[in-house]
Formats: sequence, structure tokens, C-alpha cells
Amino acid sequence: MMRKSLVLPVVAGLLAPVLVACGGSDGSSGDGEAIVVGTTDQFTATEESPAPLDPAFAYDTGSWNILRQSLQTLMHVPRGGGAPVPEAASSCRFSDNQNESYRCELRDGLKFAGGADITSEDVKFSIERVIDINSEAGAVGLLKNIDTIETPSDTEVIFHLKTPDATFPYKLSTPVAGIVDPESYEGKTLRDGFGVNGSGPYKFDAEVKDGKIVKAVFTKNDSYKGDLKLRNSKVELRSYPDAAAMGKALDSGEIDVMARTMAPGQIEEMTAKPKDSVELTEMPGLEIRYLAFDTDEPVGKEKAVRQAVASLVDRGQIASEVYGATAEPLYSLIPATITAHTNSFFNKYGEPNRAEAAKFLEDAGVETPVKFTMHYTTDHYGEATAKEFEMLKEQLNSSGLFQVDTKGAVWSKFRPAQTRGEYTVYGMGWFPDFPDPDNYIAPFLDEDNFLNAPYANPKVIKELIPQSRSEAERSAAASAFSEMQDIVAEDVPVLPLWQGKQYVAAADDISGVEWALNPSGELLLWELGTGSAV
Repeated sequence: MMRKSLVLPVVAGLLAPVLVACGGSDGSSGDGEAIVVGTTDQFTATEESPAPLDPAFAYDTGSWNILRQSLQTLMHVPRGGGAPVPEAASSCRFSDNQNESYRCELRDGLKFAGGADITSEDVKFSIERVIDINSEAGAVGLLKNIDTIETPSDTEVIFHLKTPDATFPYKLSTPVAGIVDPESYEGKTLRDGFGVNGSGPYKFDAEVKDGKIVKAVFTKNDSYKGDLKLRNSKVELRSYPDAAAMGKALDSGEIDVMARTMAPGQIEEMTAKPKDSVELTEMPGLEIRYLAFDTDEPVGKEKAVRQAVASLVDRGQIASEVYGATAEPLYSLIPATITAHTNSFFNKYGEPNRAEAAKFLEDAGVETPVKFTMHYTTDHYGEATAKEFEMLKEQLNSSGLFQVDTKGAVWSKFRPAQTRGEYTVYGMGWFPDFPDPDNYIAPFLDEDNFLNAPYANPKVIKELIPQSRSEAERSAAASAFSEMQDIVAEDVPVLPLWQGKQYVAAADDISGVEWALNPSGELLLWELGTGSAV
């Protein structure tokens, strides 16, 4: 019978460890058949997105979930959360009091999966390569604070930062800082296609059809030396067009685990009508969804328009009627489960209020109805996205103040168009790169931001973000984060909508499920096994 388990770690700036019962078996799948995991993430190579798995280009949760298995980083966030710990490194530390110089010593015997030894020069090459390529679509912003990289010996690497940054160890734990084999990657050119060559816990191979990965195969890398403990020798990640197809694959035994992203209706049905031999696991999530505005575009640049939208959106209706128990209204970019969260949008706008929205527009002399199109991706965040945007359209249009259309596009077209600034208003989701409030602020408001957005607040960029990063004790940065959240609520360059929970359904002979998808949406496939978890 299906059992619903609940795993709720405490999130306070950093993720605190989770307690879980341990069984007597080591849970290893040994050399048996692969554990098969289903996903609705799509992995597509196109002319606009030619290098979906190059760490200099990739910046979506699905692609990073492939890279995390196959590339090694100097640091990683440990099981259950907390401060980063060494992975490819044997030790890392700030060597000054200003958090501007960070030194790492590599583990002995590190090798790429192809057999070549790894030295500090390979680390330097990998990270400088991302900075040199400087892809607009990528996560280069996480590394832009690096001034120089020094390699005094084959095993030591020193990062000299432009400004103090207490979050830098987290950034070294993300796939953009993955160590790649220089024999397979050029220094200033993206690697097209689906090849990945690194030193992670698994070797990676892709089964591709019509320019899409249909099956990602991860086989234990016997050369791997690092902090991660593998509980299996092989995992297959299979991509499905939607949650319904993925659910059928679980029912038929084609897959063992149904991961990202289950549909709200599936979760409700599996809770109400348990299935034999299937366990549904609910886990906390750090995912947020939001609307973003192009503040250079004629409609989007008018603050009164953005404030009027903020006055009309009914988050509670979206959460309850579209996502049910899987989502909660969100009134800040920083979710409620992260230290430094404030309800800045609720404090300013309160409940949906047409009169207030009309006053914003009238005071600014904006002619109504205001016309624009809201864009969303049809295949990246789950099938409920379309329903969400129809509800948003109805909420705005029913006020008589707006005349809004919606338009969807597949992610491989949506993301490049969004990056180029082709959309006035658009919907996005965000899983944090690392669980710190900085990663809900800087990617949207800093220079070289993730959205490639034109909005720039000098106080945020020049004063508040640097101030927050200078605090090694992260709780001491709360006042800076509080002020930045209030600025976002006032200017509305982005409009937070809701934050979500996560669910995984798995055959009941699969263990480690509660560890295999962390609150940041990261798949940690090495945690899966058969038998009891340890």
C-alpha cells in the first residue's frame, strides 16, 4: 500500500540537517539493474540553445541535475543541508578576515573519468573558461566576483575576490564551477551537444532522438574520489512529455521513481487513493514562481502599471485552485522558509484591491485598459502553468483596468527570447543555486543578473548586496535583506507569486528517496538504492 511520508528540515538561512530512521541494510543496488527515474525535464539542443550541458551555458534545474552527477565541484552542500563541505577539495577556507581570499587543497589521486590526473590548473581552466565565454544564458554571474585565480602548486588553488563574499563557498558547490576535462572542452568556445566529461560520481551517456535526450544513463565512475557515497552502480533518467506519461510509466513498472515534476492532480489522487507498492514522499521546497517585467519596455517601465498588477494579483486563489496543497502564497522573493524573509508585498499591497490599483494608474496618468501579453513556458515547470496564467489573465482583465493576453512557448525558445528582452511581462520559476537569501536577491537585482533584466537599483547593487555578503554570520545580514525586499515591493521589477512543496513517488523497494531530491530541487541520484536507507 502507498505510504505518504513527510520530511521537513528546518530552513534557517542554511538548511539544517534532517533526522531519518536508519535500517540495517546498506541499501546498495550493487551491480544489478539500473534504478530508473522519470522526469518531465526536457533536454534539447537547438540553434538558440546549442550547448545545454556545457557548464558555461547551462542554467536550469534539469541541466544542472545532469551535471551534478557527472561533474565534480570543489565544495558541495552535505546531505540534509548546512554549510558547504569539501568535495573535490580536501580542504577549503578563507585565508583572510575580509572574505576576499579563498584557498583550496585538492584531494590526492583525483582523476577525470577518462583517466587523466586532475591538477589545480584544470580547476583554474574550468572556472576561467566560464568567465571568458560569458554566456548570457549561463550562471557566469556566480563567478564574476573572482578577480584572479592562483595555482601555487599542482594541488593548491587560490581565488582572489574583487569584494568580500561569504557566500563564495556555496558558489563553488554549483555546476557552473564544475571541473571539466580540458581535453574535451575548448577554453573560449561552448561545447555543443550533450557530451559531459568530468570526474563526478558517475560517467554520463545520453540516448538522443530528434535533438532531445530521451534517456540519460549514469554509470558508477570507478575513478571517482570525493565526499559522496554511492548507493547504486547505475541510474537511468528518462524524460517524459508530461506528468501523465510519467505516471503511466510508474504504474507499468517502466520507471522506479517519479520525480520532477508531478502534477497537482496526481498528488491529490495518490493521497486520496493510495496505490499498492508505491510510496509518495512529501518534501519541503525552496522553489518560487514569479512574474518579471521588462522595465525598459513602454508598458513595463511604468512603475504604476507594475504596482497596479501587484495590487490585483490574488495569490491565494492561484495557490488553492491551481496547485492545491502543493503551493503557498508568497509575498517576497525570499521564501518563508529562509531566514531574512519578510512579507514585503503583503505589507505594501495587502489583499487584492481594485481601488488601490486604479489609484496607482490614475495618479500616474496611465490610460486604461493597459494592454500587454504575459508569456510563459509550456514545458518547463509542469502542465499547471497554463492554467495559472489563464487565472492571472482573468484576475487582471476582470478589473477592467487591463486587457491582457497570454502566450506560451517551449523552454528551448522561451528562455532565449526572454534573455534577449523580447517579453514585456513573463513568468518564471526559481530553484536556488544555494540555500542562502543572497541567491533569491542577487540573481534578479545584481549586475549581470539571471534574467538579463534592465532594472538596476544603485543602492541595492552598490551598497546592500555587498553589505550582506560581507557578513560571515549570515543572520547578521538580515537587515540588508529586509531593506532589499521592501525595495522590490516598492518598485516591482519582479512580482513573487507562490512557493512550492516537492513530491516524489517511488516503488516501495526503492530507498533513499527522501534524500534524492533536496529542497533546492537538486536530484542526488547517488542516494537511491534498494533496501533500507542508511
